[in-house]
Amino acid sequence: MNAAQLRVQRLHPAARLPARAHDDDAGYDLCAIDAATLQPGERAAIATGIAIALPAGHAGLVLPRSGLAARHGIAIVNAPGLIDAGYRGELKVLLLNTDRDEPFAVAPGDRIAQLVIVAVATPHIVEADSLAATVRGEGGFGSSGV
Repeated sequence: MNAAQLRVQRLHPAARLPARAHDDDAGYDLCAIDAATLQPGERAAIATGIAIALPAGHAGLVLPRSGLAARHGIAIVNAPGLIDAGYRGELKVLLLNTDRDEPFAVAPGDRIAQLVIVAVATPHIVEADSLAATVRGEGGFGSSGV
């Protein structure tokens, strides 16, 4: 398989292929295949009607659309959703309506998420008795200040 190709299978005749709005966009829009209404605080798995074959050594990251987040409080529960290269099932997006008051309606064809394809490093795991020291050391959450 050519790394410059993403093979996509339509599982439903009305499914839309992933597409970028602009040539320099990193993300391919994923569209809903069915209608749904998410009540405030509700989550749902929204079907896209497509399956993909990622090139070996790559993964797909399903990310929220910033416009839906800003205007409607729509998030992706497991953002980013991870698609492994060996997965061949239908892509579904786990949407969450974080708005406290308003329901959110999804219509067939609506752009609900974006797919970013990334190369994946898979180094050989080696158990070590100790690790090399760094300036940061064990500093974790909040260690760099406000």
